[in-house]
Amino acid sequence: MRPGFSMKNIVVLSGAGISAESGIRTFRDGDGLWRTHRFQDLATPQAWEKNPHLVLEFYNERRKQLFEVQPNEGHKALVRLEQHFITDIVTQNVDDLHERAGSGRVLHLHGELKKARSTKNPNLVYTLDNWELKWGDKCEEGSQLRPHIVWFGEAVPNIGLAIQIVRQADIMIVVGTSLQVYPAAGLLDYAKNSIPVYLVDPKAEAPYYMKNVVTIREKAGIGLPKLVDELIEKYG
Repeated sequence: MRPGFSMKNIVVLSGAGISAESGIRTFRDGDGLWRTHRFQDLATPQAWEKNPHLVLEFYNERRKQLFEVQPNEGHKALVRLEQHFITDIVTQNVDDLHERAGSGRVLHLHGELKKARSTKNPNLVYTLDNWELKWGDKCEEGSQLRPHIVWFGEAVPNIGLAIQIVRQADIMIVVGTSLQVYPAAGLLDYAKNSIPVYLVDPKAEAPYYMKNVVTIREKAGIGLPKLVDELIEKYG
């Protein structure tokens, strides 16, 4: 750190775009079960009540794919950022690619694909050691395990902590998200008005009401390494 410079708090809000570069299919892709089923049939509490076997199949399919992909240059760039600044990642993604790349401070808003939890006691959460979660897999209290995912229509338990993190930010980086999914998209409203905000996405568009926004219309794997270099040079 340069003399006279204080350690910056950088908060990264990441979305599906950064994972897509590793080969993770997004909700909007037209393949797999998304192609033949509505999201209401796969990712809601009602879907679980109606057809838990279909829901398990869908998440097993996604989990199997996750075991086959690797972090990309965007994920790795954020690890380098953490070596120079206090860096928190608030992610909408349910994969573990940030952690596997080496980031140490990651908050998942929408759950974690490689975990399961009790259908009766939400405090009983387990890490899965393979891709398959079966009907009949139960927690220690005897209730069926479900994907540890925040489904459409469910509350987002970590949103309060995410707001606290964003309020502390000296710099915000938004990568791989269209800022269309709430409540995650509303997190920017809690950032201090004076801080710089960087949007990294091929279709990045700054909200009309935000100041000090820099748009970097590139994929995460290209735009993030460049941005990290700039931030280290300027503040590191």
